[in-house]
Amino acid sequence: MAEITAALVKDLREKTGVGMMDCKKALAETNGDLEAAVDWLRAKGLSKAAKKADRAAAEGIVAMAVQGNEGAVIELNSETDFVARNADFQKAADAFAKIALKANDHQALLDAQHAGQKVSEAVTQLIATIGENITLRRSAKLKVDNGVIGSYVHAKVDGSETLGRIAVLVALESTGDKAALESLGKKIAMHIASANPLALSESEIPADRVEREKTVIAEQIKEDPKAQGKPQQVLDKMLEGRMRKFFEESVLTKQAFVLNPDQSVEAAIAEAAKAAGAPITVKGFVRFAVGEGVEKKVDDFAAEVAAMQKPN
Repeated sequence: MAEITAALVKDLREKTGVGMMDCKKALAETNGDLEAAVDWLRAKGLSKAAKKADRAAAEGIVAMAVQGNEGAVIELNSETDFVARNADFQKAADAFAKIALKANDHQALLDAQHAGQKVSEAVTQLIATIGENITLRRSAKLKVDNGVIGSYVHAKVDGSETLGRIAVLVALESTGDKAALESLGKKIAMHIASANPLALSESEIPADRVEREKTVIAEQIKEDPKAQGKPQQVLDKMLEGRMRKFFEESVLTKQAFVLNPDQSVEAAIAEAAKAAGAPITVKGFVRFAVGEGVEKKVDDFAAEVAAMQKPN
């Protein structure tokens, strides 16, 4: 039998886009013949995964897992929302979220073992089975030494408590009453799902994002009839006031609490700390929404047909 080298496996993987374990198996089945291995994979329906890799995967689901003082969330994308209702797809997303609890970062998650293969290879297997481009796009973890990980899933998939269109985790550090902390954690997670804050504090908002906002507001002030003819110090005060509003709307603790708009999230936390019997600190939060930031390609069929009619 021919020697199945790592280089040969790598060549087959690059040629077909199929996972390492399947490539190794294909080469073993075909005595190391590269082209025969390609045909073997095609016959098994695996190599078609590579052909789908350039399609935009902007649908799918987010999944989360919480265990003790740790929580993880992942986004598993597909080309169509129909696939999000596929049982195998849902089962995989749930399994990947649980594995993410023990992974140090996203690459570690992709390299982790699942059902006898790497998670990345399991994703490739899903592509072949379901017939759409699928990507395990991102993952994140939160942990507290003392306290709770609050969670919330919006637009749940088939009644699941861990799968949906939006998933939120929030880390509350406190030695207070666990029941009170869990109640607050869920409420803040619901707030984050709705209000979509940019950051936990002003300092965590990227500097370029702040500067971009300043530039936009400064231009708005220039176009504001009420600002015409005003001295620069007045214009500076207007800019300062509008930036203050920007931070109030963007920073989690400064936002008006969705469940009680008359108080800020910060005030709601202080109130809950009394009930919990100890100070409460929000250490971090994660909000994943399906497809956010993914550029969908919109095909203009009419334009495509028209282009075909043009002479070369």
